[in-house]
Amino acid sequence: MKLLIASDIHGSATWCKKLLARFNEENADKLVLLGDILYHGPRNPLPDGYAPMSVFEMLNSIANKIIAVRGNCDSEVDQMVLNFNVSSDYAEIFDGGVKLTLSHGHRLVPPLGVNDVYVTGHTHVPLNAVEENGYIHLNPGSVSLPKENSPHGYILYENGTFTFKDTDGKAYDRREL
Repeated sequence: MKLLIASDIHGSATWCKKLLARFNEENADKLVLLGDILYHGPRNPLPDGYAPMSVFEMLNSIANKIIAVRGNCDSEVDQMVLNFNVSSDYAEIFDGGVKLTLSHGHRLVPPLGVNDVYVTGHTHVPLNAVEENGYIHLNPGSVSLPKENSPHGYILYENGTFTFKDTDGKAYDRREL
């Protein structure tokens, strides 16, 4: 299974288009979105190419390939225009012996075991860490509004390997299970 994992598009058609180009070029099976898809949020500036209607049209064209969780800027109105589920706070994906727990990152951490993988967005800053109780915490950063001089990026998952990439496809970090 090959997953492209991204977060925090925040309504940017410019960056959504780049993300979907990477999704196609990477030949991923699923696009995993970790929330904050359409709305920019009251604490964020308008991202380049802010056009939520264009974003939902682009994403709806591949709705059958999307797994998504709700972010703190996503609402019931967003679900009315999106043709994939964006109403769940958490989701899980199992790939052989690998368990990925997905969340936007603004809710409590669910129960996780040693070597479980918790993938969140929300902070707009990439993260590749092992937490105190032994679970792996990953964050792809933000597609459209990265913070702390991090790249516009995503994570590519395949065969137990998580590769952090910028939206040009250049790898800059890795986690192997």
